[in-house]
Amino acid sequence: MVKLMEIYESTQAHARNSDKKFSLREVYINPQQVVCIRLEPSYKKLLMEGRLPTGLDDHHEFSRIYLNRGQSGIDVVVVGSPTNVENKLILSRDKKLLKG
Repeated sequence: MVKLMEIYESTQAHARNSDKKFSLREVYINPQQVVCIRLEPSYKKLLMEGRLPTGLDDHHEFSRIYLNRGQSGIDVVVVGSPTNVENKLILSRDKKLLKG
């Protein structure tokens, strides 16, 4: 499992675009379930508008990760470029457990 920082919408579903609020939380991803990673430029725009949580740097990029869930999928938006996310997923896959 790989720990990443997810950006999620923390407002009610019926809120207008201008009323949307976002929060951060840790999410753990199973690298074997990742189907696709894409750059998410719309979140960069939200960051520049000051609508994302404080503490994020103007240079941050965002990625949407698509996960396999059998007949349906799930996607999450995380902090980090697709390349950075991919590198974290690869590093975790290459780690071996030590047998004592």
